[in-house]
Amino acid sequence: MKTSDFYYDLPQELIAQDPLEDRSSSRLLHLDRNSGKIDHGVFSDILSYLNPGDCLVINDTKVIPARLYGHKEDTGALIEILLLKRRENNIWETLVKPGKKARPGAKIVFGNGILKGEVLDIVEEGNRLIQFTYEGIFEEILDQLGEMPLPPYITHKLKDKNRYQTVYAKHEGSAAAPTAGLHFTKELLEKVEAMGVKIAHVTLHVGLGTFRPVKVEDVEKHHMHSELYIVEEDQAEMINETKKAGGRIICVGTTSCRTLESAAQKDGYLKAGSGWTDIFIYPGYQFKIMDGLITNFHLPESTLLMLVSAFADKEKIMHAYEEAVKERYRFFSFGDAMFIG
Repeated sequence: MKTSDFYYDLPQELIAQDPLEDRSSSRLLHLDRNSGKIDHGVFSDILSYLNPGDCLVINDTKVIPARLYGHKEDTGALIEILLLKRRENNIWETLVKPGKKARPGAKIVFGNGILKGEVLDIVEEGNRLIQFTYEGIFEEILDQLGEMPLPPYITHKLKDKNRYQTVYAKHEGSAAAPTAGLHFTKELLEKVEAMGVKIAHVTLHVGLGTFRPVKVEDVEKHHMHSELYIVEEDQAEMINETKKAGGRIICVGTTSCRTLESAAQKDGYLKAGSGWTDIFIYPGYQFKIMDGLITNFHLPESTLLMLVSAFADKEKIMHAYEEAVKERYRFFSFGDAMFIG
């Protein structure tokens, strides 16, 4: 299987640069994964594809304002830092630009000195371990100084930080939003519950590796980055009970899907717990838990496009993407949605 098998042609102007005013007014493409039939509508139509007794699984991670701008203490050279994951207390694994100015021992100052960092080490992929010093609460300082780490293909400035956050975001730790969830409003979720659909919460802290291109032509040689996931006991129970009763498990986003499939047991039931997952799902994968997927439109040749192709058959997915381009859907993080079921 080649990476180039997952290429499709996308006109630049279809990459959404700004979120819509009303979250649930995005367009929705429905793909029947058995017949390949395609329907077009708006996101609030999702209610007509759900049945009482189903369970919707959402990822309640919260994006932190992980992009920081500072300067080197000795030379004043400008430095940009992206927080990737907390290693311990005040030590973070980060992405630093320009890297050559951030050798071990380099000291960086942010926001008139209310936050300082020292580069401790260079780890895999050239990432830097930085130890931060400050007075007060780190999250509050970050909120004051940091910017949302928008993906590289979004060039517009985000007017409202909350628009790169789901309405149910709760546990801080992501460097990118689980974007399929951006289409839900609180009112729409209330309607989902009112029709007898359960809503289960899992957590997967999304890393920036989610945007990392696949650099090998042989798909199976690609190595996924690892991300922290948490599945609480009561939520696992809710999902397992739905399965037992014959309801469908519908994941909101590839991150919810990867969490469930990482914590799945051989018998197709979910095990509560937490850990690091580097699960890589591509065609040929046998899904253990997920029955339906709400997702955005993904980058050509990306691991996420490979995941949806594993779920619905590559030919059907590529045809649906061609259709979405033809119908001028909006693509990627702030774009439109797709329901595969």
